[in-house]
Amino acid sequence: MQKVKKVPEELSNMRLDKVSSIIFNEFSRTQLKKWITEGRVLLNNEIAFPKDTVQINDEIEINPISEAKISWEAEEIDFGLIKEEENYLIINKPSNLIMHPGAGCYEGTLANGLLFRFPELKNLPRAGIVHRLDKDTSGIILVARNEKFRNYFVSLLQERKVKKNYKAIVVGKTIGSFKITNPIGRDKNNRTKMSIRPDGKEAITFVKLEENYHNYSLLDVSIETGRTHQIRVHLTSKKLPIIGDKVYNPSRHIAKETPLDLIDIIRNFPRQALHSYQLSFEDPDTNEILSFHAPMHKDMENLINRFKKHI
Repeated sequence: MQKVKKVPEELSNMRLDKVSSIIFNEFSRTQLKKWITEGRVLLNNEIAFPKDTVQINDEIEINPISEAKISWEAEEIDFGLIKEEENYLIINKPSNLIMHPGAGCYEGTLANGLLFRFPELKNLPRAGIVHRLDKDTSGIILVARNEKFRNYFVSLLQERKVKKNYKAIVVGKTIGSFKITNPIGRDKNNRTKMSIRPDGKEAITFVKLEENYHNYSLLDVSIETGRTHQIRVHLTSKKLPIIGDKVYNPSRHIAKETPLDLIDIIRNFPRQALHSYQLSFEDPDTNEILSFHAPMHKDMENLINRFKKHI
């Protein structure tokens, strides 16, 4: 039976595993920590780590019988493999693919596909997945292949030592580079959305113009923090909504003076035009900075080519 509770004020700024054991005291802290590690306890509808800090009114969701419902079985799922190393895999995730089983999605995920191609990942929490992309964001993901590297990469993420770069195609025209630092929190009226909130968590995004197409732009975006929907929320707050974003650009905004033959293409773009193209981190053995690239997917390439025809 699914249970959802909000974090009370007196438990704010405490660890997720400790808070969970207090508000769900019918279960042991050991059991809850195990569920968190397995990705079966959600914080604001997202997977989290036991050490993650919670804030007032954050929602913690557990399902004590979810093990019987959610399938972590191997399935043949299509995804791109960029690099296969002893300690990790570099994946190019397609759009329209959820990262792992969870509430509302019990199979057919990247995790199921990973277990099909790399059965040994069944010995790791979440099949080695240590960070995520939204379902409709394509691009590069690292998957750990052993516990030692998994713990190392998690520590890099927590210390903000993993660099992530994205390409975004947005409505609007901008110039140069700029930084966005608006804090982000759960939307008060819609728990599936995030919004700019004074009491939200720190969020830092760097934006650089790559190319203008009249009143549309291709942006190079990097993030220092990893808040849920961070890029999508930050760009929307600067009146640069991502094309195809059904959550943060629901009206599918069209810029002024857009040629008629482009309007339908833009409005019918099937997912947010956001692609994670580069991941960089320090090798634990050599201290060398490793950088991996995922080519932009065809749908975004085709959209850019249509814009270029009108320049």
